[in-house]
Amino acid sequence: MAHTGTVRAGDRRLGPRPVLMGIVNVTPDSFSDAGEAFSAERAAERALRLLEEGADVIDVGGESTRPGADPVPVGEEIRRVVPAIREILAERPEAVVSVDTYRSETAEAALEAGALMVNDITALRGDPRMARLVAEAGCGVVLMHMRGTPKTMQRDPRYEDVVGEVREFLAGRAEAAVAAGVDPGCILLDPGIGFGKTLEHNLALLGRLDAIAGVGFPVLVGTSRKGFLGKITGAQSPKERVFGTVATSVLAYGRGAFAFRVHDVRANREALRVAAAVEEVSSP
Repeated sequence: MAHTGTVRAGDRRLGPRPVLMGIVNVTPDSFSDAGEAFSAERAAERALRLLEEGADVIDVGGESTRPGADPVPVGEEIRRVVPAIREILAERPEAVVSVDTYRSETAEAALEAGALMVNDITALRGDPRMARLVAEAGCGVVLMHMRGTPKTMQRDPRYEDVVGEVREFLAGRAEAAVAAGVDPGCILLDPGIGFGKTLEHNLALLGRLDAIAGVGFPVLVGTSRKGFLGKITGAQSPKERVFGTVATSVLAYGRGAFAFRVHDVRANREALRVAAAVEEVSSP
């Protein structure tokens, strides 16, 4: 069942759906846009463009999570993301900024710089301080499913029942977050498309996304430009996978997705507006 309400991120409300999260990678080695925003000024330029295209949230990350990626030192991650967040908010103080990190030190520095959300690929398991930090900050938080680490996640991932196992994991992590003091109204769940999954696993999760939404929290989906789309369409370059991404966004919306983490905001925004208009007319 679709989550039709809003999500709280600090003093802001996101929603109702569809919510667009625009990606700003302040990294030299991301799979899709390596080095394009590898400075505070370039990151701010990209963020402003995504906001103009209709992004509701800007997600700033300082460490690549592509398959096989090595971690970066926490000090370097902070050095990358904090100036970028400050630069974005200096230009657009009303913007909602998310920090893509699993480290509490980075999250704390980003929140102090004005971020209102933490996007944690480890679902608060990667750092024992993170749950308490998020709870005390009252910020939004994305809890994502991932097998292993970005370095190891694509080494022969296997599941008995990928949808059931991801659903159970996310339900458990949401319960743990609430037990740690996180406001349930601040939580989003992400099935982690492409994170420790094969093509078949990704398609199964997209096809049964209603089962993930049925946990009772809004669902964020991140398929943007990912490799499994290239396997289906033949598009070798990540930037050629925009149409495939849009298709998955519309399909996910129809199965209850609330938010969409994308590189190409305008294309996804327009497609989702059409999908939302059709749903509004056809709803009883």
